[in-house]
Amino acid sequence: MRRFLLPLVFVSGMASLGVEFGAARLLAPYFGTSLYVWGVLIGLVLIYLSAGYVIGGRLADRHPDDALLYQITVWAGLWIGVIPLVSYPILLASQQGFKDLSVGLVAGTLLAVVLMFAVPVVLLGCVSPFAIRLLLKDVETGGNTAGRVYALSTAGSILGTFLPVFWFIPTYGTRPTLEGFGLVLVVMSVLGLWPRRRLYASFAVAVLLAWIALPAGIKPPAVGTLITEKDSAYNYIQVVQAGTTTELILNEGLAVHSVYDSQDNLTHGYWDYLLVADAFKSVQTSAPAPRSVAILGLAGGTTARQYRLAYGGSVDITGVEIDPAILDIGHRYFHLGDAHANEVVADARYWLDTQAGHYDVIVLDAYRQPYIPFHLTTEEFFAQVRGHLNPGGVAAVNVGRTATDYRLVAAIASTMSAVYPDVYLIDDPHFENTLVFGTTEPVSIDDVKHNLGLVTAPLASSAAQTALAEGQLRPSPYHGQVFTDDLAPVEQLIDEIIFSYVTGKS
Repeated sequence: MRRFLLPLVFVSGMASLGVEFGAARLLAPYFGTSLYVWGVLIGLVLIYLSAGYVIGGRLADRHPDDALLYQITVWAGLWIGVIPLVSYPILLASQQGFKDLSVGLVAGTLLAVVLMFAVPVVLLGCVSPFAIRLLLKDVETGGNTAGRVYALSTAGSILGTFLPVFWFIPTYGTRPTLEGFGLVLVVMSVLGLWPRRRLYASFAVAVLLAWIALPAGIKPPAVGTLITEKDSAYNYIQVVQAGTTTELILNEGLAVHSVYDSQDNLTHGYWDYLLVADAFKSVQTSAPAPRSVAILGLAGGTTARQYRLAYGGSVDITGVEIDPAILDIGHRYFHLGDAHANEVVADARYWLDTQAGHYDVIVLDAYRQPYIPFHLTTEEFFAQVRGHLNPGGVAAVNVGRTATDYRLVAAIASTMSAVYPDVYLIDDPHFENTLVFGTTEPVSIDDVKHNLGLVTAPLASSAAQTALAEGQLRPSPYHGQVFTDDLAPVEQLIDEIIFSYVTGKS
């Protein structure tokens, strides 16, 4: 039934891009969404499609039968439907590999997932040359036939790009998105295979029933009890309960982004040290107390809530968060409403360029560990931050690290040293984080120590007392490479840190 060939070309083009985005999101909670992950994924998809073009062209010349093409696409659709079934245990094994620091297990599971996507993409690559061969009536109209086929395939690919990004994945999640694309492809193929529809339709129903029986959830938490999880347009989000503490985990789960303890207002983490940022200025005669704070990377609102608890109604708090789904999670599970902050949904740098005012303290906590937005690590960005600080204002940046590997801290501190007169460091003894403070005026270590001794605000006074001993307050010794908008190899640096950690060389 050749009347379904052109619709099949369109649906196949749509499915090929849908699978690519689905693959990226399926891998994100385990392997991240770095430039390298996307580069490898796109490169492999192009390789698979190229192989499909060659195979499809040869098959079409040897067996120019439309039934064969419909069988190819029905198997591609069924395989897409199987991916969420078989990827779940494989990705869980990869998580165990990270936990056990097993390079072989991590590499093996990643290879298995990559190869798993090869089959449907190669099969989908067969469609265009096969359809051209079946639709071609004579050489004189060959160009028109090929043009129609590739135009329809590209149009389908465009739809396969926009639908997952703007609708399916944010609304329904990654696995239902893959199932949906697979199902549409199967339905179109079964229509073309009308005499044999029952066999393939029954198989498709079996796959869908198996998917329904799939264990619920995307990824179990490394520790604690999972309260909820969600795929947003920007992140894979988990809320985990560990004792009396609720934690916000994003993407690969290598960092805690927000906490709320029902029994203790202190977080006993880096959020407390952010409260003393206003102490990084010349000698003061009264207790440091910022009047205005901007938080770039509001997340669940821990920092904003801590500032409100510490300084009460005297401080004006603005929080910028790119992911509205995280703000919703913050209100539901982390008492974000208690902060009474002005909440802004925007990219931090764009907001600085277009809407920001001037502040006593600007906190940067927008780094999504381990892979962080490069445009928030550069000299130009930190210059923008300084431009929105009041005289004597302070920039405070939360930077992740391992227990012994400070290379990312060194990179951020070196870049900030190109913008700020003095840069200071405080280590968080409970989480593997370092706070980097940049001052807008020359400030000595004695100035900071004096000001810390004046801090009396609730919660902040506790952080001030431990900053010298446990936090190892010190001037930054780093003056290495300065990241710029043109060259900021932060992902390469983080990959090196992860590799060193996994192999035990850090």
